[in-house]
Amino acid sequence: MEDLGEHMAGPPYLLRHRRLMDIAPASPSDSGHSGSKGMTIMVSILVVVIFCTLFYCIYCWRWRKRNAVRRAQIERLRPLSNSDLPIMDLSSIHEATNSFSKENKLGEGGFGPVYRGVLSGGAEIAVKRLSARSRQGAAEFRNEVELIAKLQHRNLVRLLGCCVEREEKMLIYEYLPNRSLDAFLFDTRKSGQLDWKMRQSIILGIARGMLYLHEDSCLKVIHRDLKASNVLLDNKMNPKISDFGMAKIFEEESNEVNTGRVVGTYGYMAPEYAMEGVFSVKSDVFSFGVLVLEILSGQRNGSMYLQEHQHTLIQDAWKLWNEDRASEFMDASLAGSYSRDEAWRCFHVGLLCVQENPELRPTMSNVVLMLISDQTQMPAPAQPPLFARFKKVSAVSDFSLAMKTETTKTQSVNEVSISMIEPR
Repeated sequence: MEDLGEHMAGPPYLLRHRRLMDIAPASPSDSGHSGSKGMTIMVSILVVVIFCTLFYCIYCWRWRKRNAVRRAQIERLRPLSNSDLPIMDLSSIHEATNSFSKENKLGEGGFGPVYRGVLSGGAEIAVKRLSARSRQGAAEFRNEVELIAKLQHRNLVRLLGCCVEREEKMLIYEYLPNRSLDAFLFDTRKSGQLDWKMRQSIILGIARGMLYLHEDSCLKVIHRDLKASNVLLDNKMNPKISDFGMAKIFEEESNEVNTGRVVGTYGYMAPEYAMEGVFSVKSDVFSFGVLVLEILSGQRNGSMYLQEHQHTLIQDAWKLWNEDRASEFMDASLAGSYSRDEAWRCFHVGLLCVQENPELRPTMSNVVLMLISDQTQMPAPAQPPLFARFKKVSAVSDFSLAMKTETTKTQSVNEVSISMIEPR
């Protein structure tokens, strides 16, 4: 047994040799396989790290860019706070409108949808929210904020504040429960609520509001989109002109401006503006004249009227005036209950405003004078523009004019093709 133990133990160098044999490396093929596998894992981890880092950098860049844009917008709007125009936060507007619920939606225009809201203190507001699909954008939003903040008149809608937060741009107005004039005027069920005294008051109120814009305010403003849907009515049916997104501040030394971008609504645009892109205070006067004739007749000067009567509302007015049949032009819902002298004066003023030659149209100061004084001598109106049939035209020179016929709803349009108007 001792011999066997000594034999198994052996010399020390033999034991070391056996241990080295026991831990000898694997074959070359096994070593290469495990090395390539480790390299693949390391490369995969490195790619994931690089991808995550790149994604994070892009996210940070976009976040900083959005914040920079937002800060710039807020900085541009900040001077308005000096004119007592509050900058409202988005959360309070969400709460007031119940997160812009359908039940609170009042309507939709060229700017975007309008919602009714109730602030925490109980005050009612109308929130005009810029639509992502709207043709109007940040420039029009800025334009309206700057203009309305500086204009104060009983016949202009009052701007209470604005909101520029995240991707949202909103204007907050006083809430007018009777909404817009067109909701009454062109609805056979509601037009009877507009008696003669009310219509006369609305005409005069709009005229005074336009006079303020053209001559009496600190700015000389051309509205460019005066129409029935842009005249709101308060709880006493007093008119207030709204929607100044298309308005322009006029240079005092200029009488007219030629623009490459025609905006407005078919039926209300003056011919020189629709055809040549030239606008002035007389362009607004033309729109006012159309609006007066609509208030008297209860009819919209749009494509539907043209299709039914083969001529426009202003042509019809001109024809009946010359044939001394003006009573046939008046809205049937009035049932003859109006002062003939007052109605004929408004009719006469409307025809003077829609004359084709802008130089013949009166200024808004003359319009107000003619409406309030029965002693004012008024010239005979000249023939208004003749609109008979429409032929589509492509771009004129280096810009395309804008005109869009309305069907059931009128809205502001811009940057679309125009229809050429040919006299019959």
